[in-house]
Amino acid sequence: MSRADADIAAGPAPMARSGNTDVLRLAIAQALAGANSAVVYATGAILGNMLAPSRALATLPISIFVVGMAACTLPAGALARRHGRRAAFLAGTGCGVLTGLLAALAIVLGSFWLLCLGTFFGGAYAAVVLSFRFAAADCVPPERRPRAPSAVMAGGVFAGIIGPQLVTYTMDLWQPYLFAATFLAQAAVAALSALVLLGVRVPMPTAAEMAGGRPLGAILRQPRFITAVICGVVSYTLMNFIMTAAPLAMRLCGLSQESSNLGLQWHIIAMYGPGFFTGRLITRFGAPRVVASGLALTAASAAIGLTGVDVAHFWLTLILLGVGWNFGFVGASALVLECHRPEERTRVQSLNDFLVFGTMAVGSFSSGGLLTAYGWDTVLWVSFAPLAVAVAALVVTGPVRGVKTT
Repeated sequence: MSRADADIAAGPAPMARSGNTDVLRLAIAQALAGANSAVVYATGAILGNMLAPSRALATLPISIFVVGMAACTLPAGALARRHGRRAAFLAGTGCGVLTGLLAALAIVLGSFWLLCLGTFFGGAYAAVVLSFRFAAADCVPPERRPRAPSAVMAGGVFAGIIGPQLVTYTMDLWQPYLFAATFLAQAAVAALSALVLLGVRVPMPTAAEMAGGRPLGAILRQPRFITAVICGVVSYTLMNFIMTAAPLAMRLCGLSQESSNLGLQWHIIAMYGPGFFTGRLITRFGAPRVVASGLALTAASAAIGLTGVDVAHFWLTLILLGVGWNFGFVGASALVLECHRPEERTRVQSLNDFLVFGTMAVGSFSSGGLLTAYGWDTVLWVSFAPLAVAVAALVVTGPVRGVKTT
């Protein structure tokens, strides 16, 4: 093998610097982008209920947000593979700005379908943002890669503060257009995120990475990858499934918008707060055990929700749901890192996210219909079936370690 071939086979060259600044910038961008998503989740179902031609379509804007995530994951991965991750980051933040502008215009015009178009671009932004966790692993030395995604996800703690408070303090500023000023503020936050991301230095794709590595079929057949996808799908789908319905369910139960905003705020903090130590837990106990803990917490959140409809029940449900999502999704992401070679990373990671978000769209679409037709309890009961599937997948492949590279 020639020296050049050996360099290509080895993947990206080791970085001389620590990557701490890049991880910090990605964490800040995660916080700002998470605030954008929080605005959509806090207002989407309520605006849908106000603007939609049918109450059954109330959660459609949030479902379209998820469709945008699924539809744009593979194109974002292809853009990153050809032009580098930073190009994908800036394209994503551009979609975030467009989200705020279109949604504000939709509110002023009273256009439900324009609102859905705006949330589609919001989903495109969110799809790019979720690649931050994998980008962080590219920025640091190999021994720190299992912890880097968790560190970036921890930046979302601040999203739990910024997003709901942004809604609370801006929702009535442009009367009589409820939430119109909120979405203009969201556009400004996305623009600020773009400025932060300009300073991120992620390694450019290698020739081997652009060539693609093994066929996707060989990667998809790995038991560990199948388990990672199932656990990622279940963790994210159930989080979105329950969270999508919760704000509207709280309103239907006679609870205030401020209570809903605070519940969502604590939910987002719970989603990202464990990121300060999830990576260490994965290093110490292994990703499968951390994922299993996340699934157990998600089950506990649904069980708590079934016990009552007071503010405390909704808040505790959302908090446990957030922690469960963090353990389940970050743990599943760590499993994905075990399933690819360096030159395959962007292709495999974008494929994983496409499968996760594509399935999540189904849960998001069904959430609103179940809530309006059968009530909050049905939304919670339905969540137990996919949890059982994920646990079974973990049991079957739990002992398997590493990635087969031959």
